[in-house]
Amino acid sequence: MTPLPPSEDIADDGLETPPVGSWAEEKYRLVAIYDRLFSTGMKNKWDTRVYIDLYAGAGHVRVKGSKRILRGSPLIALNVPDRFDKYIFCEKSPKNLTALRKRVHDQFPEADVEFIPGDCNANVPDILNKIPSHSESKKVLSFCFIDPYNTGDIQFQTVTALSEKFMDFLIVLAVGMDATRNEALYTDPENPQIDRFLGNDSWRTRWSKAQGKKIPFRHFLAQEYAMQMKTLKYLEVPLEKMKEVRSDDKNLSLYHLAFFSRHKQGYRFWDDVLKYGSPQQSFKF
Repeated sequence: MTPLPPSEDIADDGLETPPVGSWAEEKYRLVAIYDRLFSTGMKNKWDTRVYIDLYAGAGHVRVKGSKRILRGSPLIALNVPDRFDKYIFCEKSPKNLTALRKRVHDQFPEADVEFIPGDCNANVPDILNKIPSHSESKKVLSFCFIDPYNTGDIQFQTVTALSEKFMDFLIVLAVGMDATRNEALYTDPENPQIDRFLGNDSWRTRWSKAQGKKIPFRHFLAQEYAMQMKTLKYLEVPLEKMKEVRSDDKNLSLYHLAFFSRHKQGYRFWDDVLKYGSPQQSFKF
C-alpha cells in the first residue's frame, strides 16, 4: 500500500510566500489525492488532460505561527506522477504571480504552463482560449480547482462559462466562517455578493423558508450551490458528500470542499478521497 501524499515541508526560497492557517494542510492533502487519482485515472481515457487553477497563489504557503512552508495547489498539481498535459494558472496578485512563475520555471521547466494575470472572473475568454480544442480525434478533459478567498469572489457566471467545456470542478465553498460572520451583510437586499456567488437572486425566498427550519446559513448556501451546478448538468451532490473543513483552535466551520462532475467515475474518485483523506490512512494508487 502506498501512503497518501505527505504534507512535505519546503525550504524557504526567499520568494513571496503567503500565510495560511494550519487547517490548509488538510485541504492540500485532499487536493493532492484527487489530483493524483484524476491525472492517472484519466491518462489512458482522454488524449489531453488540462489542470486549471483560478486562484493559484504563489506556489508556496507558510503556515501561520510556524516556519513551515508547504506546496500550494499549483505545485501540488505539477508534482503528480502522471503529469497533466497542460496547466493554466490564474492569479490576481502580481507578487504571487511573479513568485509562481519563478517556482514553476525552476522546478518544472519542461511542463506546459500558461499564466493568466488578473481576476479570473474578468479573464474567462482568455482561460477558454488556452484550453485545447476538443474533437473526435482529440478528446480533452479539464479539471478546475477553485479556491477563492471569500464567498462571492468566484462568480457563478464564470463557472457556467467554463462548464461549456468537458470539465470537472473541485470548489472551496467559502460558506463557513465568512458567511456565518457576514450573514446580516450578505442577506441585506442591497448586497449582491450571494447573487453573484449563486448566479441568481431567487435564493432569498428559499432562505426565508430555510430559516424557519433552522438550517444554518452555511449549509443553505452549500446546498443552493449544488442545486445551481445541477442546472449545468452536473450530478447532484448532497451536503454529506462535501468535506467540511474546520479550524484547529476553535473548531469553527471554515468552508466546504465540493466536487462536481457530469460522470459517475469522478465521484468514485471523490469517494476515495473522503474515505482515505486522513494522514493515518493508506491508499493504493
